[in-house]
Amino acid sequence: MTATAPLAANRPAQPASGQPPAIAIRELSKTYSGGKRALDNVTLDIPRGSVFGLLGPNGAGKSTLINILAGMVKKTSGSAEIWGFDIDRDPRNAKRSIGIVPQEIMFDPFFTPRETLENQAGFYGVPKDQRITEELLRAVRLEDKAEAYARTLSGGMKRRLMVAKAMVHSPPIIVLDEPTAGVDIELRQQLWDYVRSLNAEGVTVVLTTHYLEEAEELCDRIAIINHGKLIADKPTRELVAMGREKTVVVTLGQDVDALPQGRSFEKVEAIGERQIAITFDMDKATAGEVITAVQAGHYDIVDVVTREADLEDVFLKLTRENNADAAA
Repeated sequence: MTATAPLAANRPAQPASGQPPAIAIRELSKTYSGGKRALDNVTLDIPRGSVFGLLGPNGAGKSTLINILAGMVKKTSGSAEIWGFDIDRDPRNAKRSIGIVPQEIMFDPFFTPRETLENQAGFYGVPKDQRITEELLRAVRLEDKAEAYARTLSGGMKRRLMVAKAMVHSPPIIVLDEPTAGVDIELRQQLWDYVRSLNAEGVTVVLTTHYLEEAEELCDRIAIINHGKLIADKPTRELVAMGREKTVVVTLGQDVDALPQGRSFEKVEAIGERQIAITFDMDKATAGEVITAVQAGHYDIVDVVTREADLEDVFLKLTRENNADAAA
């Protein structure tokens, strides 16, 4: 996919107050009628021009937050600004400043892709001479399907059409809610290439995904929500660096009859007849000290592979700690 430059003429003018964050959220809460508290005083800034990851387990509150920004759910308290426009005081400009790609595929199956994009542009009041329908169809590789009924498109094509639909009004911010769920590897790569191109042109991208390796690779900054609370909000590298555990996988020259012991070992497990994985805290030991401890037990070491903590390790650690606090 090649990116289509968003048309600045279609965007709402930036408020005169300066350069606020792309999205500014202050003490945002949502309690549903049944008493479920989906968001609990969330305060968050999403920097302009960033690729921002919004992560959390199922039911954590991510979709509620996105739906409040989209104007589909009313908040209970707090405030939110999109591109400097308050979602309550200036909802029209707030909505025009953001494009939402929901998890669910939603469009009329009897419209063609061209009709879908033209109708959506009309909903946003984009004048016909400023519409970018053809550019978007090319960008998402649907120009040869422009006149086909949307219901005849493959799942991947429908997903691409949803992205194009969110961009018809050239918003400065686009939110992708699980955009690659259930799509193949090739389409996923095409989608991310397009997202990178949009971001390179200045579009702020907000991404939710369960593929944590994608978030680690794509996002400049990541926030984690669990039980409606914000439990982390850091630059991606800084967040990954919070994982202080490291794993050494040792291949031995003999079958493993008994696992080695060491004071610095956090966890030791056999992962094969002749392989053991030893997890340790990098603040308490080094990989060399772990290997020395194994050798002291008269184990014949044939090969050693080390693995640093990644975003998944940090995500699991933080959510587990938060779950424990919530249960206490």
